[in-house]
Amino acid sequence: MYSNKIPEKVRVSIGTAIFLGLIRGKIDAPPTTAYLMTYKNGKCLANCKFCPQARESHGRADMLSRVMWPSFSTVDVIKSIKRAFENGKIKRVCIQAINYPEIFSDIKKLVEIILEEVKIPISVSCQPLSSEDIETLAEAGIDRVGIPLDAATAEIFDKVKGAKAGGPYDINRQLNMLKKAVEIFGRNRVSTHLIVGLGETERDMVNMLQKCVNMGVLPALFAFTPVKGTAMEKVSPPLISTYRRIQLARYIIVNNVGRFEDMKFDGEGRIIEFGVDPQTLREIINSGKPFQTSGCPACNRPYYNERPSGPIYNYPRPLTGEEILKIFGELGMSPSG
Repeated sequence: MYSNKIPEKVRVSIGTAIFLGLIRGKIDAPPTTAYLMTYKNGKCLANCKFCPQARESHGRADMLSRVMWPSFSTVDVIKSIKRAFENGKIKRVCIQAINYPEIFSDIKKLVEIILEEVKIPISVSCQPLSSEDIETLAEAGIDRVGIPLDAATAEIFDKVKGAKAGGPYDINRQLNMLKKAVEIFGRNRVSTHLIVGLGETERDMVNMLQKCVNMGVLPALFAFTPVKGTAMEKVSPPLISTYRRIQLARYIIVNNVGRFEDMKFDGEGRIIEFGVDPQTLREIINSGKPFQTSGCPACNRPYYNERPSGPIYNYPRPLTGEEILKIFGELGMSPSG
């Protein structure tokens, strides 16, 4: 059934592994996407300062952000995905890729064997260094591609994952790869990740969000999470108020309700006006949607950068009325106007 050239093992996020029945355990919020990560015995060739997979990190090789990713037989994982998809339990597969010489060949093989067994939408989050890498992914039949920027400015990018970090990445090349991916996959079928809390201002982040949307790229937000063993393990996560304002600005921009150019910022780069009328702004907040996990369709990424006990940066489900009231407080706003 399977080629003997397929990757023997694949990593699976702990929540996905429990949900698929690969291991026993309890989960507070079921994933709506199956999250996989390419397997390599060792660390990534890159050296992103916030990542436990980084070449010089002393963090665990089975972690990404604060999530554990145990490895399993690829064949067993595919069988579990097929069963879960056919039973309506998951709607998508997302493959996270670390950087090593054979990575794009491995991704292509993994995607092809999954699609042989089950016609499920597949997203791949990776770091292509050439147009040929992106073409390889397109030929494999994936639905969407994500190319992480992570940092909102060129200076921070260089410091945390570029040359100053001892990494292979360059923000201009990364932006060019995003543009190339849009040419190949089409507008709004290409994603990027941006991490709030790497040292940027709110203005920096909102400006980059607008640039991404202008390109036809869907930006997803993460909150910086300090992970033991990384170069940034002692850096604090972002203030929840900062993250809420940026989530709100992202929603406004992505849904074409307003633009970065219409927003106003104080002397420290904090958002003070969102560029929309007060009633519309309250309606958006009351929907709760800006504060749910952002990313590909059917992605809820439960507790990727927070503990279930909170603070919850990205809610993996629709918010309750009580949670929305709490968010008004975090935004420093009254729910009644």
